[in-house]
Amino acid sequence: MDSLSIEGGIPLHGEVTISGAKNAVLPIMAATLLTAEPCIIRRVPDLSDVKFMAQILTSLGAEVKLEGNTLEVRAARIKGVGDYDLIRKMRGSICIMGPLLGRLRQATVSLPGGCIIGARPINLHLKGFAALGAEIKVEGGYVHAKAERLTGADLFLGGRAGSTVLGTANVMMAATLADGVTVIESAACEPEVVDVANFLIAMGAKITGAGSPTITITGVKELHGADHEVIPDRIEAATYALAAAATNGEVKILGARPDHLSAVFDKMRDAGVRITRHGAALTVSRGGDLKSVDVTTLPYSGFPTDAQAQMMVLMALTPGISIITERIFESRFMHVSELARLGAEIDIEGPSAIVKGGRPLSGAPVMASDLRASAALVIAGLAARGTTQVNRVYHLDRGYENIDGKLRQLGARVARVEET
Repeated sequence: MDSLSIEGGIPLHGEVTISGAKNAVLPIMAATLLTAEPCIIRRVPDLSDVKFMAQILTSLGAEVKLEGNTLEVRAARIKGVGDYDLIRKMRGSICIMGPLLGRLRQATVSLPGGCIIGARPINLHLKGFAALGAEIKVEGGYVHAKAERLTGADLFLGGRAGSTVLGTANVMMAATLADGVTVIESAACEPEVVDVANFLIAMGAKITGAGSPTITITGVKELHGADHEVIPDRIEAATYALAAAATNGEVKILGARPDHLSAVFDKMRDAGVRITRHGAALTVSRGGDLKSVDVTTLPYSGFPTDAQAQMMVLMALTPGISIITERIFESRFMHVSELARLGAEIDIEGPSAIVKGGRPLSGAPVMASDLRASAALVIAGLAARGTTQVNRVYHLDRGYENIDGKLRQLGARVARVEET
C-alpha cells in the first residue's frame, strides 16, 4: 500500500492540465452497454475506478481496449449478471444496472461499495426502475431487476439530501430504450449528468432538459455507437486551485471549465484569492491577505461537497473563524481529526465545522479516510512546515490522475513511497 511523503512550505508554481471527469466517465462507460456497436470515449483519466469499471464491462462480455486516454468498448454480446467481487468495491458500478435493464430487460448487480462518507442508499435508483415497470428484489447482497417491457413514466427522484446524481444518470440510461416518454422531476443538474446525456444523444437517444430539474426522455428502439470526449473534472480543477492558494503560489490551470466552478471560485474570491482567465487558461494566486468565509455545501450549482474538505484546509490557514456546513453527506468530516494532527483547530457542531484559522500547520503522519479527504490532507501537507506522510493514498488514485506527478511539475516535493 502506497503513501505520499510531502515536504511542505513550498509555493506551487507552473501549469497543470485537468483530466477527464471521474464522475462522468464511469456512467458513460456503463452507457456503452446500451448498444452492440463500438463506442469511443476520449479524455479518459487514468484512475483505479476507471480500471475497475473496465474490468466490470469485460466481465459482462464487452470487449474493452484502452490506449492512452482513449477507450474503445464493443458490447456486442453481454450478460445481465455483474461480478459480485468487482462491483461491491466501487459505488459507481451501480450505474451498469440502468443500461443492462434497458438493453436486456434484466440486471443482477451486487450492492456497491465506495468511500465511507455517509449513507448513500440506492433506493432512488430502484424507485426509478420500478416506475419504468421493473420488478425489484434485493437478496443475498444482490439487486435483481427484471421487466418484460419498460414503459415511460413520470417520476420524482428527489431525496433527503437533494437530487441523486448517479440515480438520475442510471434511470435516464434505462429510459432511453423504454416505450414512450419518461419525465424525471427533481433530476440532478450536475455537469456530469449533462455529459452522460450528451453521450446518449450522440448514440441516438432523444433527451431534453439535461442540466435542469426536469429531464424528458423519449424512448427509441435501439442505440448506436458514438465518439465522445469527457468533460474536464471540475473537482480536480478546484483542488489544484485551492492548493495554489493554500501554498501562496501561482498556478495556471489548463483545460478546466470555469462555468462548472462558479460556486467554488466565488467563495475563493471572497476569501481573497485572485482568479484570472486568459483564454482557455485560469491563473490562481493570492490577491493579498486571506479572509475567512462561511461555506455551505449544496447540490449543483451550489458549493460542491466534493470540494468541502479542500476548502476547509484553506480556511484553517486563514486568520479568523469560518463555519463550513455539510448538507449532502452526514459523515464527511472524517478529515477533521487528521487535520488536527497537523495543528488545525476545528470543532464539529452537528452538520457544521467551526474553523479557527490562522495557526501554522506542521507536518505529521496522517491517514486518508476517503477520496476528497485525501486531497485535503495533501493540500495541508503542501502548506505545512516539515514533512507530512499521507497514508492510504489508494483513495487518491480512485479520483486524481497522476496527482503526485502533477504536483511535482508544480514544484512540490512529493514522493510516493511504500507504507511500512
